[in-house]
Amino acid sequence: MQVKRVVANLETPDPGRARVFYQDVLGLELLMDHGWIQTYGSRTQMTVQVSFAAEGGSGTPVPDLSIEVDDVDEALQRMRDAGFSAEYGPVDEPWGVRRFYVRDPFGRLVNILAHA
Repeated sequence: MQVKRVVANLETPDPGRARVFYQDVLGLELLMDHGWIQTYGSRTQMTVQVSFAAEGGSGTPVPDLSIEVDDVDEALQRMRDAGFSAEYGPVDEPWGVRRFYVRDPFGRLVNILAHA
């Protein structure tokens, strides 16, 4: 048996509100839309990971979701342009990532990061 995919399912009364944050700002593709569930992602290969944490590092809370991007500063500017504010960072962490935290439209804490 081999795990083929890991999907995070985040409960919300209005899945359509995810579009601006996850599709328009972060550039994820809408892969599936049944109205009651919308799945965003990429058709290219992604690494499967599941993390379990007691804290978010540097004394921060554990984020609900982490999204790796190729350019943290561009992602931050796009977030700001769309009206989303960083709650932490941007900061270069001692373990080799540059990141910031932002809340999505549902109040979930999202860690946006890039490896150095």
